[in-house]
Amino acid sequence: QVQLVESGGGSVQAGGSLNVSCTVLGYSFSRCPMGWYRQAPGKEREWVSSISHLGTRSYTDSVEGRFTISRDNAKNTVLLQMNSLKSEDTALYYCASGNLARPYVSSVCRSYWGQGTQVTVSS
Repeated sequence: QVQLVESGGGSVQAGGSLNVSCTVLGYSFSRCPMGWYRQAPGKEREWVSSISHLGTRSYTDSVEGRFTISRDNAKNTVLLQMNSLKSEDTALYYCASGNLARPYVSSVCRSYWGQGTQVTVSS
């Protein structure tokens, strides 16, 4: 059974930092693009960042320069480091795999969602 398990997150004041991580259970993701989405209350889920299986990174404009995505294939883990957090970054953060990790595509990896982890930034 494949699972994407997020951890980290929490609460922080504006300007602070948090990390969220995602561990993939049930398959080796070394050939898979991975990504992060977020959903704020009352809003649609939006794409945040992705990393290809080769390590190429992509970010939405609002987090460019503040967030960094990375992966550790040996640990089947993808990490999102978030700095200079703003109140508008408050959301439930979801890990995603395969073709969900836009703009990257994969012909070998299925698309899965994690269950989400909460990030709250207070002003």
